[in-house]
Amino acid sequence: MVAPVNPKKIRFIKLGEGGKWETSCIGDGTVRLGYQSPHHAASLRGDWDVVREFWLDVRNGNKGAATRDVNQIRDFYELGADDVWITFHNKYLYWCRADGAVRELADGSRSRLAIGGWQNTDEKGNELRIDRLDGRVSKVRGYQGTICAVELPEYVVRKINGDVQTDVAAADGALKDLRNHAAVLIQGLGWKDFELLVELVFSRAGWQRFSVVGATEKDTDLDLVAPLSGRRAFVQVKSSTDRAEVRDYISRWQSHDHEEFYMVYHTTSENFDDLQDNARGLYLMGPNELAERVVLAGLMQWLIDKRS
Repeated sequence: MVAPVNPKKIRFIKLGEGGKWETSCIGDGTVRLGYQSPHHAASLRGDWDVVREFWLDVRNGNKGAATRDVNQIRDFYELGADDVWITFHNKYLYWCRADGAVRELADGSRSRLAIGGWQNTDEKGNELRIDRLDGRVSKVRGYQGTICAVELPEYVVRKINGDVQTDVAAADGALKDLRNHAAVLIQGLGWKDFELLVELVFSRAGWQRFSVVGATEKDTDLDLVAPLSGRRAFVQVKSSTDRAEVRDYISRWQSHDHEEFYMVYHTTSENFDDLQDNARGLYLMGPNELAERVVLAGLMQWLIDKRS
């Protein structure tokens, strides 16, 4: 079992001006600092007054700017092997821990080895995509300096460890409960309302009815089209169904030119997982699957009203 990451400090680092070192650093497993000065040895021994005097001269006596420079350089030299560095590259958050040895490179920049290399997955193997991060963390990409602390450090640690955020877990549980309630309500719909619900779900997803092939008290066939792509879909709406009937409709669909086939049913006592897995473009949608789409389509209030 992997021990959880538990840093005292987390720092964002911009790998070179404009991110010019991102690819090389992530590729060769290094953390690199571009502050160049003749005081590498002083930095190693922690003589920050010497370093400060140098940067105060570079900044023409601007004490605030010099202090910011020294604080960033000092973080690079002093953060421990248990502390965490993060950066962003190609739509991912990358993180690492760095060994304690700071090396001066030929161009005057400094480098530390990333222990185990840079990672863009959490400790459980899940990708750390920028679009799945709290915006208060990802906004640090716009930082104008080189190294800085990050907002929500506890959140970042939980993300790296692959722990579910407590508020997200609570919301996810509520969403699952909502879907379960939706499935129960769907199974209590009369046929006409069930048929209308299916049409609403597909229309909210952007499909347009091309024609109604047939309609009875027990089933409806819909011929749908996706306006932008011209993709065609055949939808069979059934009050109830069984394995033999599903196989029959799959066979009929495969003889036509519709790219997709949806069989939406109200009730069954059989399992169709193997049929679903063996046909590309085939979607078998029972009350549970339909419930998920009802919630996504914002039709929960409609469903509640129909059952009230």
